[in-house]
Amino acid sequence: MKNRWLVLENKIFVRWLSFVSILTMILLLIFFITLTVSSWPAIKANGIGFLWGKTWDPVANHFGMLPFLAGTIITSFLSLLISIPFSIAAALFLGEYFPKGAITDIFRNAIEILAAIPTVVYGFWGLYTIAPLVGKFELKMHMPAPGVGILTASIVLSIMLIPYSVSLMRQVISMTPTTLKEAAYALGSTRSEVITRIILPSNISGISAGFLLSLGRALGETMAVTILIGNSPELPRNIFSPAYTMASVIANEFTEAIGDVYLSSLIEIGLMLFIITTIINLLGRLVIKKISYSL
Repeated sequence: MKNRWLVLENKIFVRWLSFVSILTMILLLIFFITLTVSSWPAIKANGIGFLWGKTWDPVANHFGMLPFLAGTIITSFLSLLISIPFSIAAALFLGEYFPKGAITDIFRNAIEILAAIPTVVYGFWGLYTIAPLVGKFELKMHMPAPGVGILTASIVLSIMLIPYSVSLMRQVISMTPTTLKEAAYALGSTRSEVITRIILPSNISGISAGFLLSLGRALGETMAVTILIGNSPELPRNIFSPAYTMASVIANEFTEAIGDVYLSSLIEIGLMLFIITTIINLLGRLVIKKISYSL
């Protein structure tokens, strides 16, 4: 009787997991279909040229998403690049040097608080602290000094990314087999050599996953970037230029969009952002798998 109940319980559990997995895939498909149907008027009106069009003029019904695509990619990857050394350092500090104790609890709680701060708070903080500093630097470089732009948004966004990558990398680093580290120390390796030759290479897939998680977060960030990036529909010339991201232009203009083509063009930007995020996640998983197999 007990064995029958265990078998039945196992079947119910497996079917529940299957149902949840299928439901998740159905939800993703519903998202894609809904965005595609809602953006169809813009797809017919703008054509394929929408992807590389440089003009965004709602009055003349000319719509091109290239400036927003460029702003999204530059801001996301620049913020990821800025956050990489700080994320690795914090993960090593918590996972290798102080895996347990009061110091770890303090820093872990601080990182969790950073992750819990609303993005709009980050935006206002960056507007009154980072933007003036960037503006002063631009004045010294004899450049126009609005203070807001891609660099300011990327700096604040990099701070927002650190908790997401650190939380995963810390767990991965702390799971490094003790026997590997002890063998390296027994051969006379220093701590820095153990970190650079044992810990980091053996956990490269987990570290990559942490940065992949951060990149997905950066691509979809809206409020903080909207406040700090300058909101210019022009193609950015450099990292100091004001720009727009795909998420920020939707947040700024969706409520005032008049006309089917204008509204559906904004929805089409959301569809492209959905596709780009999916592609980057899939490519990231392939890279992580190749790295894991090579190790």
